[in-house]
Amino acid sequence: MLRPWKLEFEIDKKLDKAVYLQIADTIIADIRSGRLKPGDTLPGSRNLAAMLKINRNTVVEAYEVLLNEEWAISKERKGIFVSESLPALHEKKVYRTSDTSDELMMSQGMMITFDDGHPDSKIAPVTELARAYRQIFGIKAKWQMMGYGDEHGDIEFRKTISQMLNHQRGMQIHEHEISITRGSQMAMFLTAQSLLTSGDFVIVEDPGYQPAWQAFEYSGAKLLPVSVDENGICVDNIEELLAQHKNIKAIYITPHRQYPTMVTLSLSRRLRLIELANKHTITIIEDDYDNEFHFGYRPILPISSFPELNNYVYVGTLSKVVAPALRIGYLATKNQNLLQRIGSLRKIIDVHGDVIMEQAVLQLIKEGAVKKHIRKATTHYKHKRDFVYGILNKYMKDVAHFTLPEGGLAFWIVPKTILDWDKATSLLLEKNIKIIHPKQYSRNHVNGFRLSYGSISEEQLEQSIQIIAEVFKQLS
Repeated sequence: MLRPWKLEFEIDKKLDKAVYLQIADTIIADIRSGRLKPGDTLPGSRNLAAMLKINRNTVVEAYEVLLNEEWAISKERKGIFVSESLPALHEKKVYRTSDTSDELMMSQGMMITFDDGHPDSKIAPVTELARAYRQIFGIKAKWQMMGYGDEHGDIEFRKTISQMLNHQRGMQIHEHEISITRGSQMAMFLTAQSLLTSGDFVIVEDPGYQPAWQAFEYSGAKLLPVSVDENGICVDNIEELLAQHKNIKAIYITPHRQYPTMVTLSLSRRLRLIELANKHTITIIEDDYDNEFHFGYRPILPISSFPELNNYVYVGTLSKVVAPALRIGYLATKNQNLLQRIGSLRKIIDVHGDVIMEQAVLQLIKEGAVKKHIRKATTHYKHKRDFVYGILNKYMKDVAHFTLPEGGLAFWIVPKTILDWDKATSLLLEKNIKIIHPKQYSRNHVNGFRLSYGSISEEQLEQSIQIIAEVFKQLS
């Protein structure tokens, strides 16, 4: 039986806040106040739209916010209900970091963690993936998938990946030039073990992605760090290193949105890098770790899409697209000898990949579910990015430098003064905020940190950013 409930709400079109967010926040306030209780039924989207005299899609967007933030749950063929297991409503604790600062309310006992830039698992198409997995597992020919498959992955799945790379990222790759891996880190490890030997050198960005560095060093190679500025890795420094060392075998880069600084490698440096790589017979290992979520006109095309480049290994992942826990990555290369060595090593490690999961993801791609999710997630993250940018301008513009990223799920924050990061991270931990220590990005001193926002609520983001700003002021 439906509980009688009327939304006491008037749309204010003069507000900067979107109408769907006004609706969502009003319902959340009613849940917090107890007017709406766990299990209560929310009005149907058509009924609420008629009552408010607005487009139904606006109500649908408001309900998506409630579902994503777990204030509500959807029951098939029954409707939208207030969640039986509401997000924890902790008592508030006041922190004062300076005599002139405003009081800040922070949830007691709740650790807020700023990760590398993980996506929001609450909006992942988990239900669709589980359905596809069950269907694939239950097909009549399932016995065919119980044996060992190709060490490079299902051929139809590789064909679909190649089509995606060719159509969306300007590459010219064939399915027989792709290997499916259990995540991008496995792709990096296989590449390192198959390409590098003891005594080789690898040029890396500094600051950069240390798990990739570890894969290179495990092969016996030595690292040559090169600094990064607002235009990406400094190619002039690469040229100097090439004149000094004869055994430079590879250059590892994240040119689309450099990790961790989020800067894009300029076109002039891309062209010069290709010229140097070809001249010295060097392989460019391109890690395109978050290509999908882009908020501008279109993502910058990979360096690997340039037909002039002779030797490359392009590494990507589906983990951020389908679900964070999904371990499906891939690598692409025109070097068949290298790909053969990668396949042989893969057989020793894992024999072959998860054929059923590959088929399930393939089904979601063919159904259009992945494309639909990317559109939905991009809108969701763009709104969050804009929200965080506003909060950063409100609290941090006097103490740190930052720019508005064109994509991805993080900002790069650089304090205006050199901080004691051991003390900064310690003070933040006392206030239940955990950030990645800058030493995780470099073996030298780095005065900046990566502020991710994909998996953190807006309320937590505002509370945390205000506290981080106060800690920066305290240590400046």
